[in-house]
Amino acid sequence: MIVRLLLGLALAVVLFVGYLFAMLHWNYSEGERAGWVQKLSKKGWICKTWEGELALVSLPGSTVEKFPFTVRDDAVAAQIMQVMGKRVTLHYEEKVGLPTSCFGETRHFVTGVTLSSDIPLAPGVTIPSPPEPAASPAR
Repeated sequence: MIVRLLLGLALAVVLFVGYLFAMLHWNYSEGERAGWVQKLSKKGWICKTWEGELALVSLPGSTVEKFPFTVRDDAVAAQIMQVMGKRVTLHYEEKVGLPTSCFGETRHFVTGVTLSSDIPLAPGVTIPSPPEPAASPAR
């Protein structure tokens, strides 16, 4: 009787771990979103993850849509912090079925960031980003 109970419990644990492994390594979707990162902070009581918001603007003067995202890799979070306030493209993977917020508060997990140099307004019409300020000579 006890052996059956222990085997059943062990089987349930193995199935749960297998489910978590499958959900963490399988993507429902993946893609890219472009905009300006306006918030990035490390949150959580026990499991700390980086949580952020990307402001998506399709046309100047239009309503801003926010794209909430999670970053699990500290190196990617550091890259995002370096380009904060500039227009970027975030590569993300959408994961569904994760049972707790310990893995992240959103379904969108950012895995990479690319700095975008031009702001497209319409097909063939772009406004180039301002150049980086030149370093002043040392005295």
